[in-house]
Amino acid sequence: MSLENTLSNYRELFLSERPLMDVRAPVEFDQGHFNQAFNHPLLDDQQRQQIGLRYKEQGQDAAIELGWQMATEDVLESRLQAWSGFVKQNPEGCLYCFRGGLRSRFSQQILRDHGIDYPIVEGGYKAMRQFLLKELEQACESAPLIIIAGPTGSGKTKAIHNIQRSIDLEGSANHRGSAFGQFIGSEQPAQISFENAVSQRWLQLGRDKAVVMEDEGRLIGRLNVPNIMQSAMQRAPLLQIDEPLNQRCQWVIEDYVLEPLKSVAITQFGESLQNNLYRIRKRLGGLRYQQLQKQFEEACQAWQHKPDPSPFYRPIEQLLRDYYDPMYNYQLQQRQGQVLFRGRCEEIIDWCREQRL
Repeated sequence: MSLENTLSNYRELFLSERPLMDVRAPVEFDQGHFNQAFNHPLLDDQQRQQIGLRYKEQGQDAAIELGWQMATEDVLESRLQAWSGFVKQNPEGCLYCFRGGLRSRFSQQILRDHGIDYPIVEGGYKAMRQFLLKELEQACESAPLIIIAGPTGSGKTKAIHNIQRSIDLEGSANHRGSAFGQFIGSEQPAQISFENAVSQRWLQLGRDKAVVMEDEGRLIGRLNVPNIMQSAMQRAPLLQIDEPLNQRCQWVIEDYVLEPLKSVAITQFGESLQNNLYRIRKRLGGLRYQQLQKQFEEACQAWQHKPDPSPFYRPIEQLLRDYYDPMYNYQLQQRQGQVLFRGRCEEIIDWCREQRL
C-alpha cells in the first residue's frame, strides 16, 4: 500500500485543532491522546495483543495474515460504519495509528475501497507526541512566563479564567490542586494526555508574549508537573494575590462545598471530605485532625436537616489559617522570581488586561 494523502505539518494540526481519528486500540488511547482526538480503533485490545504476539513470534507477514483473518465481514462493517460516520462529521480531519504504519494504511485503504479518501498523519501518534514534547521544552526554556501566586482560596483559578493568555494547569489536570481537589467528581486524565494538552495550549498562545499560569507544586492530584516546567515556574516573576481570610473562606465554600453538592449527595460528599482530611492527618496533627473531623461531620449532618453552608465556615477557616497558609508562606519564600504586582483578585485581573495578557 502506498502512503498517499499523508499529512506531516504537526504544527498546523494542533494550531487548527484538526479533528483526529485515532485508530489505535482503546488501551493505547487511554494511556495518552490529544485534545481533538477520538478513538475509533482498527483492533480492539484483545486483537491487538494477539497480532502483536504473532508478529513477535513469526514476523510481520504472519501478523498481517492474522489481521486479515480477524477482519470478518461483521468486523469490517462495524469499523466502516464508525469511520464513515466520523469522516462525515469531520471531513477536514485525518487518521493515525501509533507510528503511521500498517494500521493507518489498512484503515485508509478500507475507507478508500468504499469511496472515501481520508488523509493519514505521517509518523502517527509517536511523531506528534515528540513534536509536542519538543515544543513544551522550548517554551519552558525561552518563552516569557508569569506565575499567579496566592494562598488557598484567594481566587487564583478565577483569575486564570479571566486572563486570555493563560494556561489552566488545574483544568488540564481535572483537579483543583489542593488535598480536596478531587471533589470535581471525574477522573484525571493520563499523565501523557495532560502534558499534551498543556503543550498544545502553549503552542496556540505562542511564545512572543508572556503566558500566565497558576502557582503549582510538583503534583496536581496524581499528575506530575514536568520537571522542566517546574524549573521555569520557579524562575518566573509573580503576581501575588492578597485576599482577606473571610473572602477566601467564602470562595472555598463555593468551590469545594456548594459546587460538589450540586451533583453528589451529602452522604457521598461527607465520605469524600473525610477521606481527603484523613490523607493530611499527619501534617495536621492528632488533636487538630480530630477537631476538624468532628466539625466537618457535624456540618454534613446539619446540611441533611437544612441545606446551609455556614457550619462549614469554621473548619474551613481553621484549615486555611493553620494548615494551608503556613505551607504557602514557606513555599513562597523558596521562589526566585520577583513580584511584579500584588493586590486583590480583581486587581490582578485588571493589571493583566492593562498589559494585554
